[in-house]
Amino acid sequence: MKFVTSILNRRAVMALAAASMLAGVMHSAPVSAADVTIPIIVKDTTSFYWQIVLAGARKAGKDLGVNVPELGAQAETDVNGQISILENAVAGSPAAVVIAPTEAKALGKPIDEAASKVKIIGIDSSADSKAFTSFLTTDNVQGGRVAADGLAAAIGAANGGKVEGKVALITALPGAGSLEQRAQGFKEQLKAKYPGLELVADKYADGQATTGLNIATDLITANPDLKGIFASNLIMAQGVGQAIAENNLAGKVGLIGFDSDEKLIKFLNDGVISGLVVQDPYRMGYDGIKTALAASKGEKVEANVDTGANLVTKANMKDPKIDALLNPKL
Repeated sequence: MKFVTSILNRRAVMALAAASMLAGVMHSAPVSAADVTIPIIVKDTTSFYWQIVLAGARKAGKDLGVNVPELGAQAETDVNGQISILENAVAGSPAAVVIAPTEAKALGKPIDEAASKVKIIGIDSSADSKAFTSFLTTDNVQGGRVAADGLAAAIGAANGGKVEGKVALITALPGAGSLEQRAQGFKEQLKAKYPGLELVADKYADGQATTGLNIATDLITANPDLKGIFASNLIMAQGVGQAIAENNLAGKVGLIGFDSDEKLIKFLNDGVISGLVVQDPYRMGYDGIKTALAASKGEKVEANVDTGANLVTKANMKDPKIDALLNPKL
């Protein structure tokens, strides 16, 4: 009996030792990528454009084995909501944070404070902060220039080659870095290349498509000889496109929008919209997470990355490269 007990005791000791060795190995194992969390904070989780950004980030998380919480407010106008989301994300001690600031001035200080604790990667829109480790965005000034070129071409095509007449600019919200840069590029290009185009209205809306519709309708009524409009984001293009359609002005008043969704693509097919300046939001999301992971490891990353912009027209929308931008995999 003592012999049996001795054997059992030795087995127990050996099992305990093996368990201790296994625990030691598990404890000393390096942290895997799956243990890394990098939240992405967009401007509006309900918008098709931002859903594409999130899809890119989601794919990067899957490819890289990183946990990517998808965060953001319910509207681009909810600046305070985004600030709270950023603060809560940083409080969770992530490896890094990717953010598209809703409003340049208001997000400056919160981003400065966040960057004192974690690497911050900016995408899409700027903020009044120099604390970004890297910034990935469309060159929005160049995007505005592309829009001016597209509008001039549409006006010329509708007027026997004459690039002249009254045009208008409608911006969704004041103070949004990307939108202000698009407006800047648009106005600079008009002045530099198209002296025959007169900017008769430079209007701001409140981020709502119905407001864009109303502003455009008023402009059309006040300027029956209006030749073109640049609506500098997706929501404004929806509203202004509706105004063009309701007033039967397709092909008569040129319209250049920014970004795309099913409604804008239909407007483009129907001739209501002359062209769309399309970014690469999927790449912004994907490369944003990829860059954030590299930065969190102490690797060197580019300070500024231009993710590109393309003018889409009815003539080129079936090209494989353009089609991939218009119909991304969500």
